[in-house]
Amino acid sequence: MHGANLRSLCMAKTKTIIIGGISGGIGAALARRLTARGHTVAGFGRDATKLKTLADELSINTTLCEATDCAAVEKVMQAFHSEHGYIDGYVHAIGSIYLKPAHMTSDADWLSTLHQNLSSAFYALRASAKLMMKQGAGSCLFFSTAAAQTGLSNHEAIAAAKGGIEAMVRSAAATYAPRGLRINAIAPSLTDTPLAKPIIGSQQALEFSQKMHPLGEIGKADHIASLAEWFLSEEARFVTGQTYVIDGGLSSIVPKPRA
Repeated sequence: MHGANLRSLCMAKTKTIIIGGISGGIGAALARRLTARGHTVAGFGRDATKLKTLADELSINTTLCEATDCAAVEKVMQAFHSEHGYIDGYVHAIGSIYLKPAHMTSDADWLSTLHQNLSSAFYALRASAKLMMKQGAGSCLFFSTAAAQTGLSNHEAIAAAKGGIEAMVRSAAATYAPRGLRINAIAPSLTDTPLAKPIIGSQQALEFSQKMHPLGEIGKADHIASLAEWFLSEEARFVTGQTYVIDGGLSSIVPKPRA
């Protein structure tokens, strides 16, 4: 029996998951869910204080790494693989929120948005795939945005970057399926995380954002993390090349007016 298949039978209930952006809102929520279920979790980010706080809380391994530095990403992924011996899943919970129309977007902001979102995802995919191909199995999960699914004003730069991630996911899923790898993405709408605080920092802004969603609320980090956890599980082993939208109906329905 193939080593990876034997491992999946013997260790189906516990996995080793690496999370890029582990100290962010969704990354931390996912880390808490996974460790609570006995999985081995490690990850990287660029805020040393937040990384240490989370590492102490969950007794996990975290390390500093700039996700837009391709050499650094390769190095940290190899280090995690060497330490744990196997990587069942990689989650790229890294990105930014940039909301300006195209005519007000500077070259620097455009390139920064691309690098933080699309380039970082590509670097992580490349590093993960190299390791997982040797295993004959593995799962990678990336994050897009509901704004890549439907037209929202002032989202040109971020929608372009995240739309690139969705295209990358489909192509990579086709490339690596014969090697036993699954590649998927989640596309949330606005989620209550520290990253979103500049947008929902005031009660008026929060209420406006809530009204944009047919369900009358914005997402919580744990909503997204619960879906991410499923994508990494054995129950999702027949799913690849997909982008699953979780947005309170924002991108797909027009609700009846509220009374």
